[in-house]
Amino acid sequence: MTAKTATKKADARETENPKQDPKDTSNRIKDPKDWTTGSEPMTGAQASYLKTLAEQAKDDDAFDPDLDKAEASQRIDALRKETGKD
Repeated sequence: MTAKTATKKADARETENPKQDPKDTSNRIKDPKDWTTGSEPMTGAQASYLKTLAEQAKDDDAFDPDLDKAEASQRIDALRKETGKD
């Protein structure tokens, strides 16, 4: 590969960088109800964070170990707002 070809490839990568010019919106933040894995059990990280937020909000009913990923995400968002973490 010549230096000129390498420069062209580098220039193309820079102009196609989605961080600089995000044209592809397929990986944008989606509503939890639209997640394809939203009905799976919440992750350990979600459970831990939800438990912490519920304790900070002094809301014993906010934590439910049977929530799915989407429900946990929505409850986390609500508790973040309630506790001023948003």
